Amino acid sequence: GITVSCQDEKSQHKNKARAMSILRSRLYAAEQERLSKERGDMRLGQIGSGDRSEKIRTYNYPQDRVTDHRIGQNFSNLPGILEGNLSGIIEALKEKEQEEKMAGE
Repeated sequence: GITVSCQDEKSQHKNKARAMSILRSRLYAAEQERLSKERGDMRLGQIGSGDRSEKIRTYNYPQDRVTDHRIGQNFSNLPGILEGNLSGIIEALKEKEQEEKMAGE
């Protein structure tokens, strides 16, 4: 825990008020440090290592196939997907997100 003692003044009330002020500032600093560390940890969790193992999708032209590695599914019609027809992939990602939310609750 955090403790504070103050014996600068002759008056007990002034010492207590000064100690409370010091305690308040130390608690504020500790909370700010905790929040800063929490934000830093969250940022580090979002940053990948850049390895090839962190692939999101693979576009396989000879087999006319797209593989989304986050959900482990293959989708055909590569030209259509490249033209913007991502509805199948988006729906599959939404389903996986819903499953993860349900499992986390």
